[in-house]
Amino acid sequence: MAIITKESKLSDIVINDPSSITVLNRFNIFLGLGDKTIENICTEKGIDVNFFSTILNTYINEDYFPEEALKSYSVHEIVKYINKTNQYYLRFQIPNIERHFSSLIARSENGKNNLELLQNFFNEVKNEILARMEFDMTQLLAHIENNTTKELDFSMLTEDNDNIEDKLNDLINMFVIHLKGEYDVNLCHAVLVAIMTLQKDIKQNNRIRYRILLPIIKSNI
Repeated sequence: MAIITKESKLSDIVINDPSSITVLNRFNIFLGLGDKTIENICTEKGIDVNFFSTILNTYINEDYFPEEALKSYSVHEIVKYINKTNQYYLRFQIPNIERHFSSLIARSENGKNNLELLQNFFNEVKNEILARMEFDMTQLLAHIENNTTKELDFSMLTEDNDNIEDKLNDLINMFVIHLKGEYDVNLCHAVLVAIMTLQKDIKQNNRIRYRILLPIIKSNI
């Protein structure tokens, strides 16, 4: 997708990449966008148009990652975005997957598929996501706000120790390759799409977390 600028119409971006809705919602931007440009909407919402455009470009375009631009923003602004991202996972994306998963299992033939095994694997990954959120809230955000980053447990901020993205990818592969038995096709598709959306979201935000936020924190120690 072409690089987004402040003159881009936000409705065109969403139509071309509906997964971008998750990013918009974190900035309290919702559907019903009309023909307004990014600059129009950011002005109305009191949002830094450059920060918003950078985050949205980073999310949508795999090859777009302006490290120097992101480093120019305050660590508080980046952490605030990560916190909003976590809350979106907690309040919307994870519950959405759970609802669809429960409906899928309820409407499929018990004992004639391996859906419960896949659900159990998702629950394991969910617990890892929740543990990382807890770290962000109780340590990362608190320490940065109080300028006490020396006390941080950096093992929780090491990309090598973070398997969430890989495990979600494994779960997607399980659906695509190893799903067995009879099941509701439409609900199964809904579950898979929701998991893929979460996996993409975490992948894109991990780039901000580990390539931008972590170096900034370490440089302040």
